[in-house]
Amino acid sequence: MLKKLFGSVREYKKPTFITLFFIVLEAIIETLIPFITANLVNSIKEGSQVIDIVSTGLLLVLMACLSLACGGIAGFTCSKASAGFAKNLRNDMYDKIQSFSFANIDKFSSSSLVTRMTTDVANVQMSYMMIIRTAVRSPLMLIFSVIMAFVMGGSLAFAFIAVIPVLGLGLYAVARKAMPAFRRVFKKYDNLNESIEENVRGARVVKGFSREEYEIGKFDVSAKEICSDFTRAERIVAMNTPLMSLCIYFINVVILLIGSQLAISTGGEGFDVGQISALLSYGMQVLMCLMMLSMIYVIITMSSESMKRICEVLDEVPTITNPDSPIYEVADGSITFRGVSFKYSIDANRFALENIDLDIHSGMTVGIIGGTGSSKTTLVQLIPRLYDVTEGSILVGGVDVRDYDLDTLRGNVAMVLQKNELFSGTIKDNLKWGNENATDEELVEACRLAQAHEFITTFPEGYDTIIEQGGTNVSGGQKQRLCIARALLKHPKILILDDSTSAVDTRTDALIREGFRSYIPSTTKIIIAQRISSVQDADMIIVMNNGRIDQVGTHEQLLNTSEIYREVYQEQTSGSYRDFDTVGGEAK
Repeated sequence: MLKKLFGSVREYKKPTFITLFFIVLEAIIETLIPFITANLVNSIKEGSQVIDIVSTGLLLVLMACLSLACGGIAGFTCSKASAGFAKNLRNDMYDKIQSFSFANIDKFSSSSLVTRMTTDVANVQMSYMMIIRTAVRSPLMLIFSVIMAFVMGGSLAFAFIAVIPVLGLGLYAVARKAMPAFRRVFKKYDNLNESIEENVRGARVVKGFSREEYEIGKFDVSAKEICSDFTRAERIVAMNTPLMSLCIYFINVVILLIGSQLAISTGGEGFDVGQISALLSYGMQVLMCLMMLSMIYVIITMSSESMKRICEVLDEVPTITNPDSPIYEVADGSITFRGVSFKYSIDANRFALENIDLDIHSGMTVGIIGGTGSSKTTLVQLIPRLYDVTEGSILVGGVDVRDYDLDTLRGNVAMVLQKNELFSGTIKDNLKWGNENATDEELVEACRLAQAHEFITTFPEGYDTIIEQGGTNVSGGQKQRLCIARALLKHPKILILDDSTSAVDTRTDALIREGFRSYIPSTTKIIIAQRISSVQDADMIIVMNNGRIDQVGTHEQLLNTSEIYREVYQEQTSGSYRDFDTVGGEAK
């Protein structure tokens, strides 16, 4: 796990090593200062000349400045290394997420991914900063201080040896007891972020149903649970302070009592005030080092859960990858389903699609109808390999889709979903997702065909109008038409409309379909719809029922052969609209 995470350090190895160098230098200087101070105290007692005292004082000032400089440089390079490491780690996670198939994405909620890329990465960044700075400085200071304590105090330094295990075990017990609460917190962060995301995304629904108080209560529960766990953990960690104080006072008392007795009994020959002063300084250094080590242990253990969650994303193997020798050209928009069955998980009890056999010629217009749950969307998602078939095969342009380069395949298949996304930026920026090199004339032409140009020109800024996050400043029908125009700019071999004209009126729907015939006549067009008027002039209409193909034919053929199609058509044309979910009392 650590090897995988440290792989994100990359170009920040140099500031990391610079930090380590100056931290070691700082630790050496810090442990030498009490030694020189002790000699200065003893020399003053013995009546040294003023020039000697001044020179030693200047040396101490110089060493203090060097220590300060080393600490400052280490702090600068440490912040650069840790922030750069976090940046690379976020980029690596984001790149990995972009390679996920829908099956991979289904394993992680969006709120969980956001938490992993923000809170979890921040925790790991803090740990990395502690590791390359404090986790190096504190052990070195501890070792050097104990050695110097023995040099200065002889057997009296065994007081440190007696206290270190007691303090170390105590701090370890405190940290270990606090860890379960810290681990629980990160899982609850996902629930908190999910509550925020749902509430913000569905703000209109919340207000429409006057559910503000309910949402506030739900958020309050999540926030209180996190607060409770953090409070419990912090209460345990707070025991570090009295434990530290106890050890500090114990060592001070031992050094002052025994040291003073030795100094008096020997007349300052074997033990003197300078040694007592140095031992007190080293005692404080040792105890502070142990305190810092306990903090490091708490932070690293707390962030270990974050490390695991990040590695879950980095270790996730995309279920859909490029073949070893991919094909980079799609001949045409013909589509063939050969014995295709599909289920979303290996452990699923039933197939979402079963025994699908279809032949769609290039340039055909194909309608797909069926009730909710009949797997219409699942069927078309297999074409650009958003999912891979479980059984059978799908051919596009006469080639199995698994043999294509993914970018090539998806670049030739344009999908417009019922709830498609617009991104923050101008209308022009959103349209250029379809073709980043499209000219203004091409943008206007595509928007005219998608019946979007007219409403765009009503905006004061026209095509430079800013689309707010999620497209909240345009209506559902306007958003769908912009998404259709964006897809048209790709000039795809295959165009899939997944109920993407549901928010426009029938006249606009007919005009859009007429635009398809003139603008992309050789493109295979697949239209999923609930309104029969949207597909009745298609070359082929597929009636889906519970993951299977119920009937295939033209509008006239299905009126004679499909009871489902005929009943819905009669209801829709008689003025009392019914869709496929209402036929036969079950989803068709």
